[in-house]
Amino acid sequence: MKFTKIAKIQGGQDGAVYGGYLFRFDTKGKCFVYETKSLLEAQGKDVECISTFVCDKVETLMPHSNAVTFGTEFYADGDEFPLLYTNIYNTYAGAQDKMKGVCAVYRLTRNGNNFETKLVQIIEIGFVEDIELWASEGGDVRPYGNFCIDCEKNLYHGFTMRDKDHKTRYFTFCLPKLCDGKYDEKFGVHRVVLEKEDIKSYFDCEYHIFIQGAICHGGLVYSVEGFENDPSKLPALRIVDPAAQKQLECVMLGDFGLTAEPEFIDFFEGICYYSDGYGNLYTIEF
Repeated sequence: MKFTKIAKIQGGQDGAVYGGYLFRFDTKGKCFVYETKSLLEAQGKDVECISTFVCDKVETLMPHSNAVTFGTEFYADGDEFPLLYTNIYNTYAGAQDKMKGVCAVYRLTRNGNNFETKLVQIIEIGFVEDIELWASEGGDVRPYGNFCIDCEKNLYHGFTMRDKDHKTRYFTFCLPKLCDGKYDEKFGVHRVVLEKEDIKSYFDCEYHIFIQGAICHGGLVYSVEGFENDPSKLPALRIVDPAAQKQLECVMLGDFGLTAEPEFIDFFEGICYYSDGYGNLYTIEF
């Protein structure tokens, strides 16, 4: 495995890459947009974003954007980008409703270098309080869960840290279609609730210590985790095979000199992009 620093961008949370653009989100739904061509040519230097935008209805949703990905379905014929998914992970908003297991789905449009989003769907895990399936007895360190999408098989993988068991549990569902769900007046869009009967499969995996960004590529989940300067929460990259229901590899990022908090990971056109919380952007060769 080889990490090559290619650029310095805005720090923040996870993001996604599509159609020649890299989208980097912060903890409050703001996104910084970069052209991938400029990033790949930067030779490790600072690169200015070409645009910024704020996600639709951030006041209601307060997205933390711990995991962000593009899906497969397009909102309308002729759209440049497929639907964009970002989980709420509402740990720091101070709201009464922490929106556990909630993912927001957006339509992303572009006019030149101006980008806009419109909320078009909400996806929610319907059993987040169930200690037999999702939650940890006595309370979780991170009960809000992460997700990623298998775009080749149209699957939605949701996973959460189960602290008492010291395991991470993965659930697989069919990826909801845009027309699925029932209208929700609070959000003004259809809301899909994934219930126990919707589970296609689930399994327990090695404990992911403070889950960060995640992506599904080639049927495998690439999940980054950890913080910096804490021996009990070291930065790492886990590769998990949901079909085989097992972890394939755990890469300690400190072995490669990467000790900052991991946040961003995505694949596009054969390139794996990785960034820490400070905006140091790398490519990874496996």
